[in-house]
Amino acid sequence: MSIKNLLTYVAILLLLGGCATTYQSQSFTGGYSETQLDENVFVVSFEGNGYTTKKRAAAFTMLRSAELTVNNGYAFFAVIDSDSHTINSSYTTPTTAHTTANVSGFGNFATGTATTTFSGGQTYAISKPSNTNTIVMFKERPDNVFTYNAKFVMKSLKSEYGIK
Repeated sequence: MSIKNLLTYVAILLLLGGCATTYQSQSFTGGYSETQLDENVFVVSFEGNGYTTKKRAAAFTMLRSAELTVNNGYAFFAVIDSDSHTINSSYTTPTTAHTTANVSGFGNFATGTATTTFSGGQTYAISKPSNTNTIVMFKERPDNVFTYNAKFVMKSLKSEYGIK
């Protein structure tokens, strides 16, 4: 890879944010959002950027689900519906041409050479994962329904991803 191509690639990385979407409320670079459907029912979503893994998007959706559960005075939650998908796109860098020429002349005659080099035109694939859970929250763990302990999920995922 030439230095010019490397600089172009670094510029793209900086332009796109340079790192995976952090655990944050929905913004230009992604994040979580929720919609309340009932007193104890929410749809929780997390959208990542081009540097976010599917695993991270799923984990941050679970983390937000656990936080909402605790913040609303509940202890447990069940995921009753889940969906994940990835938006795939690509970016192609502009192609540029640089020509150098040498000309020699004598009288009415001239001779010369020219060299043209092209750079750019690289295509980069971008995948943006997202995850959505519909959750039902419970004050006590119900029988015959698989539920998550919200405080345990929060502690575990915050520790794994270094979130305070």
